[in-house]
Amino acid sequence: MTATRVDADVIRRLPKAVLHDHLDGGLRPATVVELADAVGHTLPTTDPAGLAAWYYEAANSGDLVRYIATFEHTLAVMQTREGLLRTAEEYVLDLAADGVVYGEVRYAPELMVRGGLTLPEVVETVQEGLAAGMAKAAAAGTPVRVGTLLCGMRMFDRSREIADLVVAFRDAGVVGFDIAGAEDGFPPADHLAAFEHLRRENVPFTIHAGEAHGLPSIHQALQVCGAQRIGHGVRITDDIPDLASGKLGRLAGWVRDRRVALEMCPTSNLQTGAATSIAEHPITALKDLGFRVTLNTDNRLVSGTTMTREMSLLVEQAGWTVEDLRTVTVNALKSAFLPFDERNALIRDAVLPGYEAAL
Repeated sequence: MTATRVDADVIRRLPKAVLHDHLDGGLRPATVVELADAVGHTLPTTDPAGLAAWYYEAANSGDLVRYIATFEHTLAVMQTREGLLRTAEEYVLDLAADGVVYGEVRYAPELMVRGGLTLPEVVETVQEGLAAGMAKAAAAGTPVRVGTLLCGMRMFDRSREIADLVVAFRDAGVVGFDIAGAEDGFPPADHLAAFEHLRRENVPFTIHAGEAHGLPSIHQALQVCGAQRIGHGVRITDDIPDLASGKLGRLAGWVRDRRVALEMCPTSNLQTGAATSIAEHPITALKDLGFRVTLNTDNRLVSGTTMTREMSLLVEQAGWTVEDLRTVTVNALKSAFLPFDERNALIRDAVLPGYEAAL
């Protein structure tokens, strides 16, 4: 294919893959309202459209800590079996409606036990809801495969316990591990016991790094903890003094040469102050320099976004072509926490034909 600009209708039809998306950041506003009423939780507003607007406004503060604080209300409605089943099923159906053929959803089980569920019960329930969503999506002719990442919270001390949970459920749809939460002041090496356990058990993991904190966070995540992917990673540009010349520092060179996937989330990065605009977001320069960048939503409710919207913004404001969109989609599948043959099958059977058909 020659370089091709692409309109919004075409983008909606393109097959997509998302690696960095939080379950508790992607609920439907109407679902939050209904579940909050059922459990007696008070929301800023009970109007679904107004709640969506409240989330988007609160998240546009440029402050990662305040951004994370918006999760109070979604987490409040995810403490029961009913809430988890519904939100997990709807999560999958929303991905399918967005053209996603493979997604990895992440969440922290330790944040969902206030209603009396045990950690294993939380995971079992979410997996049940995801399976129901995948079955409905397949029956509707929009199949999507969803793998789960369990998160330890970097400001707490249960990451080793969550790592055990990942190992226990790795044959039941859980494909990897992550640590999440406020990055600055909570270095990934604090959770080294969890990462060492996962390496011994041959379980892959990603680490949020290089968003609110810079190169030391990325270096530690990779070289001390052994992450296979980096969540966000926008601050890797601190090791590329001149993006135009493409001269890389040693860490940036390592990331590019070893094909470490960067799970980049443009809209979210604008909201937390990690980037200044879509047009100048590092994802474009890093893509052009040959880094394995992937495109992600992070939190669809909080950021008011979808994969279609993220792609459209890059086309409209950063000059991306359909080939660029295909590249980041293939990048994501190449770095998915799936067996090699299954990744290749998704690329061969879903992504490449989908791009050909869309054109």
